[in-house]
Parts: sequence; C-alpha cells; structure tokens
Amino acid sequence: MDIILSGFSRAISFILSFDKELYSIIFLSLKVSGVALIISTLIGISIGAVVSMRRFFGRDFIISLLNTFMGLPPVVVGLFVYLLLSRSGPFGFMGLLYTPSAMAIAQTILATPIIAALSHAAIVNVEDTIRNAAMALGATPLQASVKVITEARYSITAAVIAGFGRAIAEVGAILIVGGNIAGYTRVMTTTIALETDKGNFELALALGIVLLLISLIVNTLLYWFQKRGIKQR
Repeated sequence: MDIILSGFSRAISFILSFDKELYSIIFLSLKVSGVALIISTLIGISIGAVVSMRRFFGRDFIISLLNTFMGLPPVVVGLFVYLLLSRSGPFGFMGLLYTPSAMAIAQTILATPIIAALSHAAIVNVEDTIRNAAMALGATPLQASVKVITEARYSITAAVIAGFGRAIAEVGAILIVGGNIAGYTRVMTTTIALETDKGNFELALALGIVLLLISLIVNTLLYWFQKRGIKQR
C-alpha cells in the first residue's frame, strides 16, 4: 500500500512539473483519438441513420453485425489493420504502418460500430412518433428525417462520447499498428503498459491518473446528456 501511495504522490508531482515528455504523450493521445472520433462519428451516425430509417434487403443482418462489432477484440482489429498496411498488404504502398495515422485507423474501426449501433437505437426509439407527427404537419421525408435525428441528438451525443471512451482507452490494437515509438507513436495507454513492465511506476501512474480524469469527464458528459434526453421526453 505504501508503494501505491508513494507512487501516487510522485505521480501528482510529476504532472504538476509540466514535464515535456508527459504532456507530449497526452497531446498525441488526444490528437489520435480526436481524429478517430471525427471519422467514426461521421461514418457511425450515417450508418445508424440509414439502417434506422430505411427498409432494405440485409438490414437486419447489418444491425446484427453492428451489435456484434461493438465488442470487437482490439488485438484482432490490430492484426487486421496490420495486414492491410504492411508492406505486402493492399495498402502497404501508403507507408502508414507504425504511424499515428495507422493508430487512428484502428481506433476508428473500434469506435464506429459503437456509435452506429447506439445511434441506431436512439433514432429507432423516436422515429415513428416524430416522423408521423412531422409528416402530418406537412414535412417532406427529408425534413421528417432531420427532425427525427434532431430529437435523438442527446442519445446520439452519448453514443459519440461512448465511442471516444473506447478509442482513448485502446491499447492492444494501436500497439500492434503503432509500434509504441518514443516521441512519435507513444500514447498514454501504450506508455502505461511499457513503463509498468520496466518498473517505472511514476510515469505510469501519472498517465493513469490523467487517463482516469479524461474517463471521468467523458462519463460525466455521458450522464449529463442522458439526463437531458430523458427530461426532454
């Protein structure tokens, strides 16, 4: 217990010292996860809206696929992206392996099904009532669809935040495709794993505290948006 308390004390001092290496790792983590979140949000909400409001062949299969992919094993995604981006893979010519871009791709693949499936659930919950009311008032199908998405915005926002939580906490996939290169692809989660193996608990705990604070902020926002959504109904 003394080791943990002492480690926390040193970690807090380390954070407050504004160490350049520590904050460069935090900044890179937020940058990679931020890019992944923007891409996965655009793709995820689009897929969620289409499967919610359109009836087509294979729709049920896509919904089942999205729900299944919400629990994608990160190492499998990492292996898949690695094979695609490796020198002998179909996208090897782009030279993306062991770069922040490869890490963002892996995080996007992990976060997109979560955002799509939760967006689908959010839109389905309000679709019939809101669409029928909008159509009865003379709205076009496009206007009715926009109204449905607008009504589900709080739950959709919660889906986006859940996707961000998935992306920022990822370690297995990005370690495979990023390589944990110091000063280039080393992010918070991979640094925690590395420093723990080396017995350097000061930096590992400092990053763990920062990661927990980010998770706390994300979950607080998630709870707040969910409450807003419930009150609105």
